[in-house]
Amino acid sequence: MPRPIRATIHTQALRHNLQVVQSAVPDARVWAVVKANAYGHGIERVFEGLRGADGFALLDLQEAQRLRTLGWRGPILLLEGAFELRDLELCSRLDLWHTVHSEAQIDMLAAHKTNVPHRVFLKMNVGMNRLGFRPEQYRSAWTRLNALPQVDEISLMAHFSDADGPVGVAVQMETFLAASAELPGERSLHNSAAVLRHGQLPGDWVRAGIALYGSSPDHPEHTGAHWQLQPTLSLNADIIGTQDLKAGDTVGYGSTFVAQAAMRIGIVACGYADGYPRICPTGTPVLVAGTRSQTLGRVSMDMLAVDLTPTPEAGIGDEVTLWGRAKTGAVLPIDEVAACAQTVGYELMCALAQRVPVTVEP
Repeated sequence: MPRPIRATIHTQALRHNLQVVQSAVPDARVWAVVKANAYGHGIERVFEGLRGADGFALLDLQEAQRLRTLGWRGPILLLEGAFELRDLELCSRLDLWHTVHSEAQIDMLAAHKTNVPHRVFLKMNVGMNRLGFRPEQYRSAWTRLNALPQVDEISLMAHFSDADGPVGVAVQMETFLAASAELPGERSLHNSAAVLRHGQLPGDWVRAGIALYGSSPDHPEHTGAHWQLQPTLSLNADIIGTQDLKAGDTVGYGSTFVAQAAMRIGIVACGYADGYPRICPTGTPVLVAGTRSQTLGRVSMDMLAVDLTPTPEAGIGDEVTLWGRAKTGAVLPIDEVAACAQTVGYELMCALAQRVPVTVEP
């Protein structure tokens, strides 16, 4: 039989989370961000759940091609734009909208031969200091783009660096509005955190990423449940062995866990080669047959150990939920596991290994 580990994509949860975003910004259109292969879920697997969005946003031209192959005829936005001149040829062929964040990309457009002008999103750097024109350069970049016959409509775009925390978005929003005042074009500003925390701010398009996948963009201040988000990816595995320990027995490589008294543990068919973080320490939460428990000792390549004290009846073949939804309906938020690994839920989703079989629930 196959190794007893499985991931499940919950299509209805994707639909639900998209509706949460749409309800938060009822006057805006929503980009469903599916970069990084839909945050590790798989573009083909999430398409049905997210096709109610107004458009899809991503980075990779091959991923854009996959969306067109699936039958999507609506807008697709390249969030980092073109990397070389020939990328613009594919943008024309696939009818892609794309970000312009540098003079080099304007140069490429000026050299591009096309009969169909491009829809572009001109990006302003309002403080993230990754991509985009500084506010004092923005108008000249817009003027240069607007003069090109290769360019049709220009939308205005920025990305908040602190929408998920106490700094907020007010200063960066003010910077954007001042530098783009009186320039025509639709605006796109909100990421997931801005949608949920600052949804009342102006904007024509929002870019929803992590919220669509059920993870809270401002954890630990707020949980996904606080925002009414549902987990879209569950990772479950079975117990494949048990051990009865006595006081003083140790568990795993390095003997980092020492039993203080007699106890029973389960060995689970999941390890870091499946995408579960090796850095997760003793005490990382799991659900055993839907009941909350914890890991013990170091995570191995193919296995990890869990405490069976809360579920003394559990044994070989019983389900352990590493994150997401258990058969019982109990939920272990991916953000809790990520916090134990000193990271964010995004990374755990993206790290799911190819060897883990994936099922898509309708």
